[in-house]
Amino acid sequence: MTPNEWRAGGELFAWRGHQIFCRAAGDGDPLLLVHGFPTASWDWSMVWPALAKHYRVLALDLIGYGFSAKPRDFDYTVFAQADLVEAFLEREGVTRYRLLAHDFGDTVAQELLARHEATRIVSACLLNGGLFPEVHRATTIQKLLASPIGPLIARLSSYRTFAKSMRGIWGDHPVHESELRGMWQLVTEHQGMRVMPKLIGYMAERRANRARWVGAITGATIPIRFINGLEDPVSGAHAVARYRELVPDPNVVELARVGHYPQVEAPEAVTVAVLDHFGRR
Repeated sequence: MTPNEWRAGGELFAWRGHQIFCRAAGDGDPLLLVHGFPTASWDWSMVWPALAKHYRVLALDLIGYGFSAKPRDFDYTVFAQADLVEAFLEREGVTRYRLLAHDFGDTVAQELLARHEATRIVSACLLNGGLFPEVHRATTIQKLLASPIGPLIARLSSYRTFAKSMRGIWGDHPVHESELRGMWQLVTEHQGMRVMPKLIGYMAERRANRARWVGAITGATIPIRFINGLEDPVSGAHAVARYRELVPDPNVVELARVGHYPQVEAPEAVTVAVLDHFGRR
């Protein structure tokens, strides 16, 4: 499914004066999917049909991402993104739900867990992401975007530099050119490169709010599964090791030869791991 086909199956809703893209499919208990940086909900397209056979699957493009609005004057905090997710859930009439997140979406999920964990979230699966800022290994482009020269780097970035960076975090199976082109479309939609330096501010937020967000994982009373592509240089095997150190009775699924985007690189394995975890609840 191409990004344009993905967009055709969704709709827009208004939030704080901005247009937000969202999708919903399937019946049954709600399952919320939260994407990562720098892409969008299209990341879930390969696991979407299988998950929608079992759940009412919900996804949105966070503000600043994909087909949603990308205002230059917005304060792109994790807290604001969590507010947006909650507004989306309210719009959909959801009060209790399962949660699947990836990358930056993990951080949004941690904030949601910190807010209302056992009262609203039934169970969660987290894919590769910076759950623990002390072991998150940012890519070179991420570090540059987060630096004082971030706006310049964003202006100079091209598909070639983007593709090179993405290939560097993939696992053993080569990423398809069509996937990279699709991701680049999502990044550049609505002149998205202009807001990249603001979006990457989540890395500093993770450090500032470590106690709250790590505590949401280590002190959770709901079942959480960490599904990890071990070949990921950003948050792979080393993140699993830290997870096992800090999380009581860790529930981990390790995916060999898979990198930072398990749901794209190994969609069948991710689907099995997710349904197995949620199916027990």
